[in-house]
Amino acid sequence: MKFLLSLFILNSLLGAKEFFITPEEYAEQLYHNPRGIGCHLCHGDQGEGKIIAHFKEHNEARSFVGPAINIVSYEEFSKAVNGRKKGMPRYFLTHKEIEALYSYLHYKDEEE
Repeated sequence: MKFLLSLFILNSLLGAKEFFITPEEYAEQLYHNPRGIGCHLCHGDQGEGKIIAHFKEHNEARSFVGPAINIVSYEEFSKAVNGRKKGMPRYFLTHKEIEALYSYLHYKDEEE
């Protein structure tokens, strides 16, 4: 473990340009498991939105829906990710993590 930590620090100090995973791979992994529960479980694989559950309230059929997040502005996205929203876990993501997630949802098709 000390060897790996030393290697990481050495690479950082030397300004290594190669990483273990690409920024795109990091963003995809972050989307699927940011802090214990993946965004895809409620918002779909592409951020398109998803029905999470059907239920009855006052004898009326209703659905709990994870909204589409691949169509919102960065400002809305950033505010929602670390804000308080009904049914949404709080992730306490850094600005870099939020940028990575937003890019993953909004620009991945342009790269292919």
